[in-house]
Amino acid sequence: MWENPRKSATADRRQVDSPTKGQITVETSGLDAIDREILGALVTNARLSYRELGERVALSPNATAERVRRLQDRGVIAGFRAVIDPSASGRTLVALIDVRLEAPTDSQRFERLIESLDALTDAAHVTGRFDYQLRVACHGASDLDQLIRTLKTKGGVVETDTRLALRTVVSRPGPVPAGEGSA
Repeated sequence: MWENPRKSATADRRQVDSPTKGQITVETSGLDAIDREILGALVTNARLSYRELGERVALSPNATAERVRRLQDRGVIAGFRAVIDPSASGRTLVALIDVRLEAPTDSQRFERLIESLDALTDAAHVTGRFDYQLRVACHGASDLDQLIRTLKTKGGVVETDTRLALRTVVSRPGPVPAGEGSA
């Protein structure tokens, strides 16, 4: 059964950090079953044509394209990108690095530095003993060593705890929003 996405009297809007757009407002209410189906299909294969996507959700290509555009405008879809295996560029050593900064005032300098690091694949500001967790893909141990030295000399880092990733078990772009009443 189709639900009217405009039916919601109060829109749920949240300020979130987007990996591609910085701080944005995302409207999370008003997603109906078709929107969620579209999102699920795009998470699996973002290269689907609007015709193929429309066939999956029983809409015309034009109606499907309009829904995708609205999901982008609302900030639900943050972007599309190619995911490249780091080993294709010779980066076969993947590590997780927990980072503690010398002072909270070092965060801007640190974040500017890590944005410039080619080896960085993911970074999160975290709670607990450390301030950030980084995921990096390096060419080898000497490359990882140089990266850690750079963090300490240029980024205000006083402590790191580094673990090597033996293999990636699950890698997802993000969850598809659940319907009302879903967990």
